[in-house]
Amino acid sequence: MKKRKAGNTDLQELEEILAYEFEDRSLLERAVTHRSWAHEKVAQGSEEEARRLHNEALEFMGDSVLGMIVASHLFLSNPNTTEGELSRMKHRLVSAATLARLAEEMGLGEFLRLGVGEEKTGGRAKRALLADTFEAVLGAIFMDGGLQAATDFVIHMFGAELESASPEQAAADDYKTLLQERLQAERHVAPQYDVVKTEGPPHRRVFHVEVSWEGGSVRATGRTIKSAETQAARLALKKMGEGSQAEQAAD
Repeated sequence: MKKRKAGNTDLQELEEILAYEFEDRSLLERAVTHRSWAHEKVAQGSEEEARRLHNEALEFMGDSVLGMIVASHLFLSNPNTTEGELSRMKHRLVSAATLARLAEEMGLGEFLRLGVGEEKTGGRAKRALLADTFEAVLGAIFMDGGLQAATDFVIHMFGAELESASPEQAAADDYKTLLQERLQAERHVAPQYDVVKTEGPPHRRVFHVEVSWEGGSVRATGRTIKSAETQAARLALKKMGEGSQAEQAAD
């Protein structure tokens, strides 16, 4: 994808990336408008007036629509899976990490309308902000063209992700996702995974992986690096849980 300048206001170009042409382009304009821009533009900082300009309501709409579309697709494509398996698959697909990556791939950050302060602090590259904007764009498409248009957009953007989604993949990713989310909730940096040793011949390789985080580390083994990382994340969560129980007992 060609490089575009930050603050690109060519919404027609964005429509081409989205593969959707708006009847009411003001919805798309609102979808890429951050609250920081809106508050700078309204008279005397009116919260009510700013809400009519920024994208947070559309983000709310997009989050709900995305969940419904992905859940429906997974249900129809995986008729023999359990509720828990479907839930894990959906969680992985609609996660902030997935949405931020898709937003980065489409260059969505370059079209954002940001306030001066948010611009200076690198708002265009903030993954949480990008994920929120992706949902707002989906919400705008839903409001403009209805459920079919929103579904077409999700299939267009998530194509490979939806095709490769499986209970096995979701289960493998789940422990790593849970560990990262727990550390984020506690305001710690993301866990670090390192292959510390490899044993065995090529056809029977065993990988030793260490996951470290602020406050601890554990090691695990697996026949692939990914399976070793998954087991390490599982053990880390168990160790952190035991640590929390010990702290509660001490209190």
